[in-house]
Amino acid sequence: MHIFDRLDPLLLERRNAQLWNLAISVIVTLATGFALLLYPSAFQREVAFSGREMRGIFFSFCLLSVLIVSYLVDRQVAIRQLRRRLREEETRNGRLLLQSSMELLDNLPNFEHFQDRLAMEFRRSTIGLQPLSLIVVSLTPHVFANSDELSSVYGDAVKSIIQRMRSEDSLYRIRAGVFGVILPAASTADANRVSDRLAESVEQASGPGHLFSFELKTLNYPDQASSAHELESLAKNAFPAEVARAQAA
Repeated sequence: MHIFDRLDPLLLERRNAQLWNLAISVIVTLATGFALLLYPSAFQREVAFSGREMRGIFFSFCLLSVLIVSYLVDRQVAIRQLRRRLREEETRNGRLLLQSSMELLDNLPNFEHFQDRLAMEFRRSTIGLQPLSLIVVSLTPHVFANSDELSSVYGDAVKSIIQRMRSEDSLYRIRAGVFGVILPAASTADANRVSDRLAESVEQASGPGHLFSFELKTLNYPDQASSAHELESLAKNAFPAEVARAQAA
C-alpha cells in the first residue's frame, strides 16, 4: 500500500488525470462487457421476460452506462476549467502582490529622509534627556531570476517589519537590502525587545522555503554613540558594502 500511496506533489495533476482516465476506462469496459453478456438474452433467448422486456432492459442498461460515462467526463471537464480559473486567479493575485510590494518599496523613505528624521529625533532626545535607538535590518535573498522576484521578497519583509513596529517608530531604506528603524525614547533593552519581535516576524515572512536570510543590529544613544552623525555612520556601515552589492545583484 505504501508504494501506491507515494505521490510526488509535482506530478499530482498528471496522477489525477491518470486516475480519471482509469476510472472511465474501467466503467466503459464493464459496461461493454455487460452489454455483450446481455445481448444474447435480449435478442436470441427468452428466459423470464419477453423479448420486448429484455430489449428494454438492454437499452436501459446501455443508456445508463452512457449517462455515467458522460457524467464523469463532464465532471472532469468542469474540474479542469475550475483549476484553470484558479491558476489564472493565482497569477492575477501574484501580480497584485508584486505591484503592492514594488509600490511599498518605492514609497519607503530613503536615506536622506532617514538622516533628517534621525537628526530631529536626536535633538529631541538631547533636549528631553531621553535615549534613542536604531534597528538596522539586513536582508540577503536567495538566488532569484529577476528584479521583480527580488522586489516581492523585499516587500514581504518590509510588511512584516511594519506589522511589529511600535506606533511611534519609523522605517527607512538605507540602501539595497538594508533598512533602518528609528525608535524614539527607546533604551537598549527596549530596542532589544522590539528587535526580537521584528526577527520573529521577518522569519515568518521568509516562509518554509527560507526565501531570504536576515540579520539585525541594535544601536543606541548614548550607549554606543554620542552624536547623531555617529549614529548615522554606525547605521550606514552596520553591514559591509560587499553584502549590499551582493544583495543588489
